[in-house]
Amino acid sequence: MIKNKNKVAIISTSLGNGGAEKFASLLSFMLENLNIEVHNIIINNGIDFEYGGELLNLGIDGESRFPFFKKIKKGFLLNQYLKEKQIDVVIDNRPRNNLARELITNWIYGNRKKIVVVHSFKLNNYFPKSVFWSQFLYRKTDRIVCVSKAIEKEIQLKFYLKNTTTIYNSYDFSRSQIRKQVANNEDYILYFGRLDDKVKNFNLMLEAFSISKLFEQGIKLVLMGDGTDLNTIEDSIKTFQLERHVTILPFTSNPFDIVQQAKFTVLTSRYEGFPMSILESLALGIPVVAVDCKSGPREIIIDKYNGLLVENYNVTNLANAFNRMFADRELYTFCKDNAVKSVGHLSIETISKQWETILS
Repeated sequence: MIKNKNKVAIISTSLGNGGAEKFASLLSFMLENLNIEVHNIIINNGIDFEYGGELLNLGIDGESRFPFFKKIKKGFLLNQYLKEKQIDVVIDNRPRNNLARELITNWIYGNRKKIVVVHSFKLNNYFPKSVFWSQFLYRKTDRIVCVSKAIEKEIQLKFYLKNTTTIYNSYDFSRSQIRKQVANNEDYILYFGRLDDKVKNFNLMLEAFSISKLFEQGIKLVLMGDGTDLNTIEDSIKTFQLERHVTILPFTSNPFDIVQQAKFTVLTSRYEGFPMSILESLALGIPVVAVDCKSGPREIIIDKYNGLLVENYNVTNLANAFNRMFADRELYTFCKDNAVKSVGHLSIETISKQWETILS
C-alpha cells in the first residue's frame, strides 16, 4: 500500500464504450484501493462505465461553438485543473497521434511524473512515424506501459525506447451482477465489443460462420456492441444471407449474463492490444476462438487448452475451428474447464501490485 496519498490524474478520451475506456474505469478503482487520490479527466463527453475518484468532463466543461476554440478551452481547463488539484502523476490513456497536440500536451503536463499507456499494436495511434519525434516526446516519460509483451518489443525495436514495461489488462466483476448458474436454452457464438469493422474484421467472422454451416443446426452468431459501422455490418450479413442466423444486440456495460450463456466467444481482429473481451470471457469460464492477430490473443489463449488460436485471415481454418468447438465435446469441455484458471494471474490483486510498483 502506498503510504503517502499521491494525486493521480487518469486522462482518457472518454469513459464510454470501448476496451481502453473500460481499462480506465478499472484502473481508477485499483488506484483508489491503493490509497491514491484519483482524478478522471475525459476529453469527450461519454460515460458508460463507473469510476472511482473525481471527474473532470472536458466534453461538457470545454464546450464551444467553434472547434478551434473548443480545443484551446479544453487545454486551458486541463492545465488549470492539474495545477489547482496539485496532481503529482499523469497517466495518459488517450490515443496520441497528432504531433502538434502532443507537444502542447507535454507542455501542460510540465514536470509531473508521466506514465503513458499503449493499448494497440497499431503504433501510429500513439507515436509519430519519425523516430526522432517519438524519442523527443517519450524519452523523458517515466514509463511507457504496454498492454502486451508484443507491443513492448515492437516499441523497443522501432523507436529504440527502453523506458517500457508490460502490464496486462485485468478483470473485476465485483461491481457487476454475475449469476453463478445461467440457464442456456439456445446455442450461440458471441462477439462482444466495439462495432468497428476496420479493426474487428466482421467480414472474416461472418464468412467463416457462413462456411461452417452451423446455422443449419440452429446455432446463431450474436454480435453485441455499438459503433459507427453498424450499417456496414448489417449489409455484410445480408451479403452472406445470414439475416435469420445473426442477431445484433446493443452495447451494455454489464454483458456478462449473455457471455456466460455463449458456447464460446470469438475475435477476428486485424490488430488488437490485449483484448478485454477475451480476458473477461475466460474469467467467466467461456472458451474463446480467436485469430492470431498482433497483439494479445497469443498471450492469453493457449491453443487447445482454453480455446483455439487460428491463423489470421484464414477463413477456412476459422470455420473449421467453429465447427470443432461444437463437434469435439472432449476438447470443448477441456477448454471450458481450464478457462478460469488460465487467467488467474491477471486478477485485479496481481495487476494492482504491478501498478503500485511503478507509482511508488
